Amino acid sequence: MIEWLHGLPPLVVYGTVLLVVGVESIGVPLPGETVLIGAALLAGQGVVSPVTVAVCAAVSAAVGDSIGYLLGRRYGDRLFAWAARRSPRHLGPDRLASARSLMERHGVWAIFFGRFVALLRILAGPLAGSLGMPYRTFAVANWTGAVVWAGVTTAVVVALGAAAEQLLGRVSTGGLVAVAVLAVGAVVLVRVRSRRRQRQSEGG
Repeated sequence: MIEWLHGLPPLVVYGTVLLVVGVESIGVPLPGETVLIGAALLAGQGVVSPVTVAVCAAVSAAVGDSIGYLLGRRYGDRLFAWAARRSPRHLGPDRLASARSLMERHGVWAIFFGRFVALLRILAGPLAGSLGMPYRTFAVANWTGAVVWAGVTTAVVVALGAAAEQLLGRVSTGGLVAVAVLAVGAVVLVRVRSRRRQRQSEGG
C-alpha cells in the first residue's frame, strides 16, 4: 500500500483516504485503516501533510458512518441480509450477531471504540441506525471516535516513522492502533475508578 500511494500526487493520496475510509464507514468492507496508515507513513516522510491526512480520515469516517446510520435506520435487517449475501466472509450472520451484541451492550462506547476494531468500523453506523439509537447520541460518539481514531493513528505512525513500517510487516494493520486503544482505555479506566472512589468517600 505504501509503495502504491507513494507514486500518487498528494491530492490523489488525500482523495484516496477520503474515498476508501468513507466507503468503508458506510458498511462496505474496504481497507480503510490500511490506507490511512499508508498515507500516515507518507506524511512521516514529508510527502503529504499529516494534518490533512488526519482531517480527511476523520471527516470521511464520520460522514460515512452517518450515511451508514441513515441506511440502517431506513432499511434495517434487509440491509444486513443483502450485505451478508454480497460479502459472507466479512458480513456473515456470525460476525453480524457479534457486532450487534457489542452494540446492544455498550451503546455509544461501541461507536467510539468501534473505530479501532475492523468489524465495528464497518458495521457501527448501520447497526446504530437499525437499533434506533438517537442520531444526536450517535453523532457525538461517531465524530469524537472518528477524530480520535484518525488523529491518534496518524500521530503514532508519523512518530514511529520507519519503525512503524517495519512493525506493520510483522503485525496486522490494527496493531499500532491497538496500542492507542489501550492507552485511551487506561485513561478512561483511571478516571472512572477515581470518580467511583470520590463518590464512595463522599457517601461515607
